[in-house]
Amino acid sequence: MATTTTTSRLVLLCCCLLVACLGLAGADDGLRLPRDASFPAAQAERLIRALNLLPNGAGPTGGGLGLDAPEAVAPGELLERRVTLPGLPDGVGDLGHHAGYYRLPNTHDARMFYFFFESRGKKEDPVVIWLTGGPGCSSELAVFYENGPFTIANNMSLVWNKFGWDKISNIIFVDQPTGTGFSYSSDDRDTRHDETGVSNDLYDFLQVFFKKHPEFVKNDFFITGESYAGHYIPAFASRVHQGNKANEGTHINLKGFAIGNGLTDPAIQYKAYTDYALDMNLIKKSDYERINKYIPPCEFAIKLCGTDGKASCMAAYMVCNTIFNSIMDIVGTKNYYDVRKECEGKLCYDFSNLDKFFGDKAVRQAIGVGDIEFVSCSTSVYQAMLTDWMRNLEVGIPALLEDGINVLIYAGEYDLICNWLGNSRWVHSMEWSGKADFASSPEASFTVDNTKAGVLKSHGALSFLKVHNAGHMVPMDQPKASLEMLKRFTQGKLKESIPEEETSTFYASM
Repeated sequence: MATTTTTSRLVLLCCCLLVACLGLAGADDGLRLPRDASFPAAQAERLIRALNLLPNGAGPTGGGLGLDAPEAVAPGELLERRVTLPGLPDGVGDLGHHAGYYRLPNTHDARMFYFFFESRGKKEDPVVIWLTGGPGCSSELAVFYENGPFTIANNMSLVWNKFGWDKISNIIFVDQPTGTGFSYSSDDRDTRHDETGVSNDLYDFLQVFFKKHPEFVKNDFFITGESYAGHYIPAFASRVHQGNKANEGTHINLKGFAIGNGLTDPAIQYKAYTDYALDMNLIKKSDYERINKYIPPCEFAIKLCGTDGKASCMAAYMVCNTIFNSIMDIVGTKNYYDVRKECEGKLCYDFSNLDKFFGDKAVRQAIGVGDIEFVSCSTSVYQAMLTDWMRNLEVGIPALLEDGINVLIYAGEYDLICNWLGNSRWVHSMEWSGKADFASSPEASFTVDNTKAGVLKSHGALSFLKVHNAGHMVPMDQPKASLEMLKRFTQGKLKESIPEEETSTFYASM
């Protein structure tokens, strides 16, 4: 009965919001609810298929239990092995590479898969954790296509990534939430639906990880990621900071976090879609005015989401995505992760080598996943997090800034879906003691090898970087610049840039 009541309430709320939206638009404006926006499952498929991350199922499945026998691992314990991946040149010795499963406590059967790559530099280099977004997309995408130690050649051999982030950090890549990548559970009750569950799982993992690797406990620690990690990271950072202040378990030496092209404050970021699309000549002025009539219902729905729980959050997701989908109806085959490019049919990027690589029995044996099915991006995880989508995660960041946790928000300039403009706007609107000084701080060139790679704005513990010639996945598009960005950020040298000689038009659209 309760489920029926909730569903009815959701339907009624959606209908009311949509009627209000269409009423604002008027009969002759041509506004409509795009087909995909009506069905979250279809929206999930559309977003995932555009990345060529075709899910083979709801989540990882199979008879294998991973790392040979993790069924023998008690909840809260970790099973890890050193690995040398097939495809590397002959004669490669121990690289300090690890793969492991962590059996999550306070769950029925959940196991979290991760890679850990020790630094190619010094043992004292910072520990960095990377979280891929989605929600529900595997961090192995980043390992092999963005900032991991290798890339996959067409012949399935591995090629060293000379700009891999393991050159200057000891880096962990985690498949999370449960059901992502090689992480799995045999019990649907282990599915996560909000940031509380996600951040607690990650915090529990870190506690056991540092017990396994006590030699890294005193290293500086940074949280990084992109896209929906704009939700994960603020919650996770707050959980770590809270644990430290309460003297829970092992102290984690959290120094800062970096979010790339993230979704953090949906109310501000969804409102920026039409401005960005107009600025980039993706839509016409008449389209801009027409689509903008969706914004008031979207803002109202998000406000309800912040006070009224799950039904209103689902309604907000459906209503607000009419803005994005209306733009996509106009731009057609344009790649919304990089508007300079066209999608080829339904595919925007070809990550098919990843599935081929993990289909190799030797690879599976090396990393200990048995016959667990690899899921690049999970529709079930995506759908489970839909009620979390429209929540504002910016609200937890000011307290971290005030306590001296360094924050870097960076964004490639050609990404539509989590564009730099929306990210810049929420950063500037954030209420903290340094708000006014941040707004008035001068812009500076972010230069790499005497070439301008972006524009930086900083004050106190907060920095915002617009990265030139990059889309949604900055480490993939600008690997050298992204490595230099990480290096300067973790060493506290990001602000050591050259001030602009003339007033920039960087924020002219704001």
